[in-house]
Amino acid sequence: MLEQILRLAAVIAQPSEEERPLLSALCTAAEEKLGRRLKDGVKPEDCGGAFACAAALLAAAGLLPCRNSGGIEQFSAGDVSIRTGGGQVCEMAAAMRRQAASMMAPYCGDREFAFLGVRG
Repeated sequence: MLEQILRLAAVIAQPSEEERPLLSALCTAAEEKLGRRLKDGVKPEDCGGAFACAAALLAAAGLLPCRNSGGIEQFSAGDVSIRTGGGQVCEMAAAMRRQAASMMAPYCGDREFAFLGVRG
């Protein structure tokens, strides 16, 4: 399944040759993370294409902010003002993570939820 995840992530992120090892590592991590979140008894194969697609989205979302996209867009000397870019990339990565979570919602348990009691 890792090969399929890597192929999908490469289509999404369009990695350079230098970025491919990082994307591969991110795909492995995404596969492991999603596998741990599956409901008891559910295997990645039971999720159809959703598992591979969601893992690819997570991997691509991890790669995009690593690119040199946060350069200086504007610099002023009087009353010093610097504006950097990268906000759109972070928003796009967050949207990809939300999409992956939405795709996997039917297959994942609530393992990341914690309920704390409050004495009253």
